[in-house]
Amino acid sequence: MKFPSVGTAQQQNVYKQNSFQTASPGELTLMLYNGCLKFIRLAEGALESRDYEATNVNITKAQKIIRELMVTLRIEDETTQQMLQLYDFAYDALVRANVHNDVKALKEAKSIINSFRDTWLEVIQIDRKHRFASGAHV
Repeated sequence: MKFPSVGTAQQQNVYKQNSFQTASPGELTLMLYNGCLKFIRLAEGALESRDYEATNVNITKAQKIIRELMVTLRIEDETTQQMLQLYDFAYDALVRANVHNDVKALKEAKSIINSFRDTWLEVIQIDRKHRFASGAHV
């Protein structure tokens, strides 16, 4: 088995930092959704193997991401108000999943965040098409 060298690990960290620093606000939101889904998947795996400490750690990380999404959401209309309610529902589902080791609640949260992520990805793709079609530089 070959392990990455220290240089490779440092290069990966630099790449990640550059990705965050150069990402558009839309891409940063997409990264948050993807991170949240990653932690929910890790929590599911930990719950299946009855590793309750890892379950708690990963659910807590997912909750922090949802809180960040909630705090940064500008409530401007009915749509954003509904988004906030769905975030709140997903957050509560994660709390239930954590307190009761409830796989169903974990899947509920994952479904909501997955829908947000898929929709957000479509929005980014449409935006890119419009910018490239108009000759704008990215």
